[in-house]
Amino acid sequence: MAATPFDLLRNWLRRQLPADRYVWLDGRLDALAAEPSDRNLYITFGMIPRRLGKDDLALTPDDLDAAQAARPGWYPVGWSVDVAARVMMLCQMGRTGEGFAARFTDLCRGADVGEVMALYAGLPLYPAAETLETQVAEGLRTNMRAEFEAIAHHNPFPREQFDENRWNHMVLKALFIGSTLAPIQGLDDRANPELARILCDYAHERWAAGRAVTPELWRCVGPYPHADALADLRRVLDTGTAIERKAAALALSANPAAPARELMATVAALATEIADGALTWQSLADEMLASTLAKTVKLNQEVEIRP
Repeated sequence: MAATPFDLLRNWLRRQLPADRYVWLDGRLDALAAEPSDRNLYITFGMIPRRLGKDDLALTPDDLDAAQAARPGWYPVGWSVDVAARVMMLCQMGRTGEGFAARFTDLCRGADVGEVMALYAGLPLYPAAETLETQVAEGLRTNMRAEFEAIAHHNPFPREQFDENRWNHMVLKALFIGSTLAPIQGLDDRANPELARILCDYAHERWAAGRAVTPELWRCVGPYPHADALADLRRVLDTGTAIERKAAALALSANPAAPARELMATVAALATEIADGALTWQSLADEMLASTLAKTVKLNQEVEIRP
């Protein structure tokens, strides 16, 4: 029988924290179990970073496999010990589900950035997920990337709970704030014709303003290349950078319609890379990240040598 998320979090923290810090956490969990009051929860929730620190949560590949077995879609990479402890505490408080949504909403309303990120990171593990959707949608309004990505990245909650309109809004908002699409779970499964239309309109607005379009955008367009979208993808193949052309080819490869196949025939080398598995959306995301890091390093070097 697979361990529960609560058990995994507890084991990981027991393994990593100094003994005195874990004893404090264990004592607070016992106190909350004995008296699960809002006051006890809120006080402990606020004290956790001071008592436990904010070190990265050290996880092995086996730990990540165990997380997937406990809750499909749960991917706690990038968590810190304070996030893990806060989520574990909320899991304990929410065992019955009774009153959890109200507590979650109250915590979000009074939370600082670190607390909000912990609250949203734990979304896959909370009870009665459908009762949290309104507050999560409120969280998407933020322009802070870290807060937005706590909801949108490596999190099955949006894929499972958002309707099409809210899903489309989240994807578009990611582009507006400069967030990446690759870590969004269900990006391909939740693609839809309306989102493809919205993203093409967004691309036209960017082009009209003389601004670039992130290559990832075409991933959500490829399965639905209506006439205008095909013209957009043809434009990218004809005039785009190497990375942009790879994205256009990947997008076209997702559509079996004859016009898409005809366009793919014009980029035979890229088509072969895709067929061989050498070119994927993940490899493209990795290439984009490496390119961005290289540009940042170069810019920093130029600033350092500037007289």
